[in-house]
Amino acid sequence: MRHESVREPASERARQRFGELVLPHLDDAFGLARWLTGQRADAEDVVQEACLRALAALETANVEQPRAWMLGIVRNVAFSWLAKNRPKAVLVTDDQRLFEAAAANDQAGPNAEEAMIVAANEATLHQAIAALPLPFKEVLVMRHVNGLSYRDIALAAGVPIGTVMSRLARARAILIAKLTGPE
Repeated sequence: MRHESVREPASERARQRFGELVLPHLDDAFGLARWLTGQRADAEDVVQEACLRALAALETANVEQPRAWMLGIVRNVAFSWLAKNRPKAVLVTDDQRLFEAAAANDQAGPNAEEAMIVAANEATLHQAIAALPLPFKEVLVMRHVNGLSYRDIALAAGVPIGTVMSRLARARAILIAKLTGPE
């Protein structure tokens, strides 16, 4: 006989708090999960599990910074998911923008070349971000994609603000080196 964990139904209070504290941040949660996992379907799985954990925690949790709190849960779930489901050396992405820009080249008028250059630059940036080690990628995404303050990133990642600042500086330096190449 196999034992599966059974979640207790959430109270009305927890469901109400979920609507107030979690739902407004689902787009940010999905964005972070997508950056960390590299694929839409995997990000959806991570966010779903994070929502279940958040709902369960809202029975008793005192949440002062809901956005940072939720992104911290997403981060933890994503890291657990990655450790369980992915070899450490594999990076995957399902970003289709470069292919869409190429298809637009067949249909577009005189600015098709410019659109391809912009799409190629965006794809290069996305690839460079995707290649960052997870500790650097997460702080970069939380800061520049989700717009979190250093304090909120520290809260979400469970590290001191100085570590956030250091990781962000290293992430930026790595990106600059990758994008500018040897001079």
